[in-house]
Amino acid sequence: MENNNIDKKVIKKGLLPYLFIFLIMLGVFLYFRYTDSEVHSFTYDEFIEKLDGDKIKELELTARGSGYIYEVTGTLDSYDEDEYFEATLPLSEEVMKKIVTASDEQDFTLTVYADPESSQWLIILVNFVPIAALVIFAFWFFNKQMAGNKSSLDFGKSRARLSSDNNKVTFKDVAGLKEEKEEVKELIDFLKDPKKFQKLGARIPKGVLLMGPPGTGKTLLAKAVAGEADVPFYFISGSDFVELFVGVGASRVRDMFKEAKRNAPCLIFIDEIDAVGRQRGSGIGGGHDEREQTLNQLLTEMDGFGANEGIIIIAATNRPDVLDPALLRPGRFDRQVTVNLPDVKGREEILEVHAKNKILADDITIENLAKRTPGFSGADLENLLNEAALLAVRRNKDEITMSEIDEATDRVLMGPAKVSHKYSENDRKLVAYHEAGHAVVGIKLEGASDVQKVTIIPRGQAGGYNMMVPSEEKLCSTKTDLLEQVTGLLGGRASEEITFGEITTGAHNDFEKATKIVRAMVTEYGMSDLGPLQFEQQSGSVFLGRDYNKPQHFSNEVANEIDMEMRKIINECHERAKDIIKKNKDLLKLIAESLLEYETLTKEQIDYLVEHGKMPNEDDDNYETMSLTKLREIAKEKGVKNTSKMNKAELIKELDD
Repeated sequence: MENNNIDKKVIKKGLLPYLFIFLIMLGVFLYFRYTDSEVHSFTYDEFIEKLDGDKIKELELTARGSGYIYEVTGTLDSYDEDEYFEATLPLSEEVMKKIVTASDEQDFTLTVYADPESSQWLIILVNFVPIAALVIFAFWFFNKQMAGNKSSLDFGKSRARLSSDNNKVTFKDVAGLKEEKEEVKELIDFLKDPKKFQKLGARIPKGVLLMGPPGTGKTLLAKAVAGEADVPFYFISGSDFVELFVGVGASRVRDMFKEAKRNAPCLIFIDEIDAVGRQRGSGIGGGHDEREQTLNQLLTEMDGFGANEGIIIIAATNRPDVLDPALLRPGRFDRQVTVNLPDVKGREEILEVHAKNKILADDITIENLAKRTPGFSGADLENLLNEAALLAVRRNKDEITMSEIDEATDRVLMGPAKVSHKYSENDRKLVAYHEAGHAVVGIKLEGASDVQKVTIIPRGQAGGYNMMVPSEEKLCSTKTDLLEQVTGLLGGRASEEITFGEITTGAHNDFEKATKIVRAMVTEYGMSDLGPLQFEQQSGSVFLGRDYNKPQHFSNEVANEIDMEMRKIINECHERAKDIIKKNKDLLKLIAESLLEYETLTKEQIDYLVEHGKMPNEDDDNYETMSLTKLREIAKEKGVKNTSKMNKAELIKELDD
């Protein structure tokens, strides 16, 4: 029944265009038919002559001008079907008597119409209805435009949005930030019971600045403060203040604080405050641009409200170094909380939160995952588990295994694998020995990081990569640690030189990282023969007005010595890497040949190789751990063609299908 109704609706919609075309054609036809008619215009004398001549067939009279004249139309006996005459007659008894007498004598049809303009309703309809319709249409059109762009007239209003109760977040949802939560707990106590602080004359911070790398949980922490205190939570981005129109940003700041005061106690969260709070005078346009005026208004408002109004501002930024000093002085953002990347304990707590709705295999423990992911932020960890879950669904598995975790880690760090990228055998061998060189140096250096994974599958810009994590997380790095990192980075180039007597472009990223570390050792950390001096400072993007002409605080002679020290450290590390490779050629060959066969080696497989000199027994139920040779044998048995031209990922896909 429902389908029949749908079909009828479709048919009706399909017929509407044809009906519309038919009506247009009919109107055109009638119009041309009407315009093709032959019309004769008679004077008064001619009309009286026709009336007396017994020639009229039909006659119509219409009063005009409030009855002072008549418009006459009619036909004669001699006229064709599309032929008629018209005339205008004065209103008089003589004329009407002649017409009525002729009608009685000649027996023609006589029709008399009253003056249509004499109707008051018609006058209203003709004179006022079009104007009213035009006004109504204009009002409707204006409202429609306003509905499509509600902000067209309220651009000076605050863009701060009030978070709904459905999105309430508490400290239970924030994992890993133990010290940071302690820092902001007194804000919650103040919002709940401000009199407790007022008794002792304590002044709660008006503003709290959350600083740290992206994805560490700054926004989540601000939401949790409002959730724990159970107060309104207004959130806005720094970019929402600045517009093209002059004065709009300052107006929005005023309106935001006005709204907050009406709902105090409350919390205002400004995300990415560096968009509006950047240092004044750092550009070439002076201090009159819209962004700086907005910042001035923000500074004024933060100084303006009293200590007991119950409004607390929390702001977040990834670039505290670019903020204006006036923002950071006491009385404004007088408390700064650094939200760093989580340590191993913090990562474990974060993974526990994000793993609640995930089905993990029995051999996966949150503790091991936390140890395998140093340097990951909270957002990275959430993305890691989500990618692993997506891969498990794609592979039609009932649970997330270590294979999906490894692949998800690679995706987060390097991007998806380029399985369609075809290597020549010579390229595969070069990449295998290059990555094996990194692994050998990492294994043999006592203070080096642990080798977690080596692969020759291309990802992102890399033809292969070696994932190494520190054996233990340290707050500070020693000179030995940094030198061993540089030596490990140069292991790939050393392996190429010793194995092939040739060098490739594959080590360019290794050189970039090594040079950065060595330059910091010489110019920032004082770890060279130049002594404990700092010649340079870490800097981000250039401010045109502040940093473009920043002077160099050392002479050209010192600059030359810096270059010589860097070259000396790099050369020493390179020679050390070559020495390690020469002493462990057998291990290098073993790892490289295993990479050519398996394409990817995990930490457990590498440890087994080092200890036993061979790969562990292959798992007949897991294609991921099988060698290319065995996979090709299985694929041939199942009728897969051209197996010799397929890489491991392509073979596994064919077997799974």
